[in-house]
Amino acid sequence: MDKFVIQGGKKLSGTVEIQASKNAALPILAAALLVEKGETVINNVPDLVDVDVMLGVMEQLGAKVQRSKDDRSSTPPSRNTVVINAEHLKSSEAPYDLVRKMRASFLVMGPLLARLGRAKVSLPGGCVLGPRPVNLHLSGFARLGARIKEEHGYVIAAARRLSGNVVCFDRPSHTGTENILMAACLTPGRTTIVNAACDPEVEDLARFLGLMGARIKGAGGSTVYVEGVKRLKAAEYTPIPDRLEAATFMMAACITGGQVRLKEVIPEHLKMVSLKLTEMGAKITENRKTITVKAPRRLKPTSVTTYPHPGFPTDAQACLMALTCIAEGTSQIRESVFEERFSHSMELCRLGADIRISGDRATINGVPRLKGASIMASEIRGGAGLTLAGLAAAGTTEVLRVYHIDRGYDRVEQRLARLGANIKREKA
Repeated sequence: MDKFVIQGGKKLSGTVEIQASKNAALPILAAALLVEKGETVINNVPDLVDVDVMLGVMEQLGAKVQRSKDDRSSTPPSRNTVVINAEHLKSSEAPYDLVRKMRASFLVMGPLLARLGRAKVSLPGGCVLGPRPVNLHLSGFARLGARIKEEHGYVIAAARRLSGNVVCFDRPSHTGTENILMAACLTPGRTTIVNAACDPEVEDLARFLGLMGARIKGAGGSTVYVEGVKRLKAAEYTPIPDRLEAATFMMAACITGGQVRLKEVIPEHLKMVSLKLTEMGAKITENRKTITVKAPRRLKPTSVTTYPHPGFPTDAQACLMALTCIAEGTSQIRESVFEERFSHSMELCRLGADIRISGDRATINGVPRLKGASIMASEIRGGAGLTLAGLAAAGTTEVLRVYHIDRGYDRVEQRLARLGANIKREKA
């Protein structure tokens, strides 16, 4: 296993290009299973472990996958193209050994059910963020007419004929909305998704499905309407930029007191992040596809509650917590989306942070400086937050288990190094 070794205290400066969104690319790749004829082409697919897992699941199902990969020595982010031919699916079963590695691989259930009338998918794994049940997905499929049962760790769904219906989520579910949306595209009649997730990645999936011939209205809002069609055609598409990676680099600039320009971003997708960083004293300048962040010597404290889009993203919470550890005053963070998403706080305390956790709330008293230590990543975004803390800590910080970080970031240590960070990857 690899680790990051960081000599902290270097201000970041320069320009970084943001990769295509992992959370948009994964459902878009899964949606290629809906196409009965032709080749689907997805451009700028990020070179990530989670993408490898999704494509592995698709190949197990019988899809033919071709990847044109960049040279790993080239400047990231990668510009990989993936070509998928799903004409001859040989299986409706997504096996445990792959699905256990990544929760988003459960997204193949909707396309399989709509295309083949059956699906057998292992209960998903992925980051340890507390209970994240797939009951919202399953109740939605049942509303469309599927018969659902669980056997030996697998969910089995079958339907001789799906039919459009109203699917109402108790709370917005990002992947739940995407799964039902994909199934509804080939389901006769009208499907209405109430309390749908409003994330830009959901809207991007709907845009791609529309390009393939789906009839969708309202994506990006809380109510989505889908008129089922008989078939979808192959298409070529490029996913949106990754707002979560962009937020990470924005906060990396802030925690080091630096100035960084981000290219290939959609500023509209980062409004809540920009607002909070501005409140903390950063200067944010936006253009059509760029954001420039200039940070003061020391940040002000803040209060934030994570919330589904357009609220402050839970996936940016760990990086924000790292910032508050050295802000001048007391900050409050409430995590309202995922249980157990404060696991990184104990590792931050190893660096000298002053954090108190009470249920879903964290109180952070800013300290003048953090001090290097060995710390351990336990999930993607928490690992990113720990890396940012290491950039600001005096002395040497080792971030262990960076394979978690590799699931969501393409060669992040190289890109931080190009901005002036003293960071390198070594064998643990």
